Amino acid sequence: MLAREVIEDLIKVLGKENVLTEQEDLLTYAYDATAAMKHHKPGVVVSPLNTEQVAEVVKIANRYKVPVYPRGSGTNLSGGTIPSEDSIVLSMLNLNKILEVDQDNLTATVQPGVIIQDLNNAVQQFGLIYPPDPGTVTTATMGGSVSECSGGLRGLKYGVTKHYIMGLQVVLANGEVIRWGGKTVKNVTGYDLVALFTGAEGTLGIITEILVKLIPAPEARKSIMAVFDDVDKAGKAIASIIRNKIIPATLEIMDNVTIQTVEHFVHAGLPLNAEAVLLIEVDGYKEVVEREAVLVEQILKDEQAADVKIAKDDKERDLLWLARRSALPALAQKRPTTVLEDATVPRSKIPDMIKAIRKIAEKHKLNIATFGHAGDGNLHPTILTDERDQDEMKRVHLAVDEIFQTAISLGGTLSGEHGIGVAKMKYLDWEFGEAGVALLRSMKEALDPNYVLNPGKIVRRD
Repeated sequence: MLAREVIEDLIKVLGKENVLTEQEDLLTYAYDATAAMKHHKPGVVVSPLNTEQVAEVVKIANRYKVPVYPRGSGTNLSGGTIPSEDSIVLSMLNLNKILEVDQDNLTATVQPGVIIQDLNNAVQQFGLIYPPDPGTVTTATMGGSVSECSGGLRGLKYGVTKHYIMGLQVVLANGEVIRWGGKTVKNVTGYDLVALFTGAEGTLGIITEILVKLIPAPEARKSIMAVFDDVDKAGKAIASIIRNKIIPATLEIMDNVTIQTVEHFVHAGLPLNAEAVLLIEVDGYKEVVEREAVLVEQILKDEQAADVKIAKDDKERDLLWLARRSALPALAQKRPTTVLEDATVPRSKIPDMIKAIRKIAEKHKLNIATFGHAGDGNLHPTILTDERDQDEMKRVHLAVDEIFQTAISLGGTLSGEHGIGVAKMKYLDWEFGEAGVALLRSMKEALDPNYVLNPGKIVRRD
C-alpha cells in the first residue's frame, strides 16, 4: 500500500476533497480505453486545481520515489495512462479553463483538461477552428491529445496536433515549471522543447497550459461517398486524387467488414456488398469547393468507382460522417473485446496493407475489420475478439506482431496517432534499432532520472 505519509502530504497540498483513496474510486482509474491490457489500481488519485499544485504533487512524488501518472479522460488506446500499483494518478480534469482566445494572433490558450470539442465550440463564434480532429473529439482532453500528438480525420489537409502547438507550460520531473514557445509565428530560440513534449506521452513533463494555433473556418464544404468493388481500385483512386493536386480535408476508407457492421448500427445507406468505401470531404472557398467536388467525382469515376454520391445537404453529409465516426463503437458491439491498432504506411501502400491484414486474419482465424485515414495512410485494423479466450488471444498477439512487421516493411511506422504507451514498446527497436531506443532512454533519464513521470511507457529503465 502507498505510505500513509504520502497521502497526508498530498492532502495538505490539495485538500481532502481532491484526494481519492477509496477502493471503488481507485478501480475506475486502473484502466484506459486500451483493450486486453493488464491493469493496476493506483494508491491514490489526486485532482489539482492549478499549476502550483501539480508542481507540489510532483515534488512529493520525487521525495518518496512514487510514480505519477497524468491522466485526462482516459481515451488513450496504447495503455499510456494505465498506472502501476501504489502510484499517484494525477487527474487533470479540474484544469479545464479556456484562458484566452486571441483573434489578432489567431491563438487560444487552454488548460489541459479542456475537451477538444469545447475549444472548437468556443472559437466557432469568431469564425475560427482548431483543426486536429481525433475520433474522440467530444471526450478527449487537450492535454491528452497533445501528449499523444493525436491525429484524426482532418490530418491529410490540416496536419495533426503537433502542427498547432505554439507554446507549452510544463512541470518538470523535479517540480520546476517552465514555459516554452509563444505567439510569434517564427521562433528558433534554443532547442524546440515544444516539439519534444508534444507526443512525449507525459514521460518527460506534465503539461499544465497549452498555446494553440487557430485558423479561419472554411467557408464551404462538400462530402462525397465512393463505392468500390476492389480495394486496389480504391487505393488507385486515393493516389489519383492527390496526384491531381487536390488535397481533401478528409479522405477515409472502410473495408467490407466495417461497412456491414456500421450500416447495421447507424443505417447510413452504406452499400453492404462494397469491398471498400471512400468518404471524402473538400472544403474552402465556395467556388473552389464546387470545382474540386466536380473534379474528385470525375477522378473517382475514371478510377472505376462502382458508384459516386455527393451529399446534397448537411443532413446527408452529417449522416456520412456519423457512419465513419461510428466505426469503432459499431465494431465494439460484435465481440466483448476490441483490439484497435493504428499501423501507418505511405498512402500508396494502403491496398497492400489492407490485403496483408486480410491474409493475417485468415492465417490466425480472426475477424479483423479495417478502416482509417486513407489520405495519410493511417489505418485502424480492429480485431474483434474475447480476452477471456486465452487461445484466441494468443492468436491475436501473433496477428498484431505481423501487422506491425508488415507496416514497417512497407515503409510505415508503428503509430500514426495512438502513441507507444505500453502496447508497442516491444516493437520500438524494429523501427529505430537498439541505438535509437537507447537514445530515447537517454532523453528520458536526462529529464526524469528517477523515472517518476509515467514510468513504463515508451521506454523502460534498463
